[in-house]
Amino acid sequence: QVQLVESGGGLVQPGGSLRLSCGASRTIENIITVHWHRQVPGKQREWVASTAHDDLRYADSVKDRFSVSKDNAKNMVYLQMDSLRPEDTALYICNMHGRYWNGAAYRDFDSWGQGTQVTVSS
Repeated sequence: QVQLVESGGGLVQPGGSLRLSCGASRTIENIITVHWHRQVPGKQREWVASTAHDDLRYADSVKDRFSVSKDNAKNMVYLQMDSLRPEDTALYICNMHGRYWNGAAYRDFDSWGQGTQVTVSS
């Protein structure tokens, strides 16, 4: 299977920026879709952004402030977050659907990371 690991979270002041990374544990032949979600304790998980092939979509709450990109050669996906607000504070979680070669056949996977904490506070 494929494990995902997010990184890049931390404490940032309002108006600041962070770049989150989501890395895969093995070579991915094709990253099909990536979704970023965020979770605040006691609240429902919230979808933030997605990339599917060349299509990028964002929740209204982050549009024009967040940007998704991917580096297929490095098996990495990024979430650039600018103009951060206190309400962006959450655990950010990556979900990736793709395809890898296991030495004998192509396999599809759908994996979730453990998340990276983002705290926006002065």
